Amino acid sequence: MAERDLAVLLKTMEPELFPEPYGFAVWAGGALPFQLFAMVAEREGLTVVAPLLAMQAAEVESEPWARISLTVASDLAAVGLTAAFAKALAAEGISCNVIAGYHHDHLFVQWDRRGDAMTALEGLSRA
Repeated sequence: MAERDLAVLLKTMEPELFPEPYGFAVWAGGALPFQLFAMVAEREGLTVVAPLLAMQAAEVESEPWARISLTVASDLAAVGLTAAFAKALAAEGISCNVIAGYHHDHLFVQWDRRGDAMTALEGLSRA
């Protein structure tokens, strides 16, 4: 069952840092030569998110981003979780791009700030 209570969500969010970098790019069209993590259809084009090495092998350029998934099963109607982790990361000067799945939230932060982001998120969970 998905959780809505903010206090429970924060205490049990258990952020998981993935070891490989991810990338973001706009896909011009045609068959994708790599496995996607996510895609977003915008008026300007199709944004794709995938492991960076696979993107680079297909000659698709991107900056490296770290993926941190919150393992708590958060309800899509939960209020305050995104605001809480965004505030904690912003306090450390860390940008965050969020993709919400049906079961979990996935945060993308600058690759070189991933350790700082994990520290901030773990601190938020213990507060």
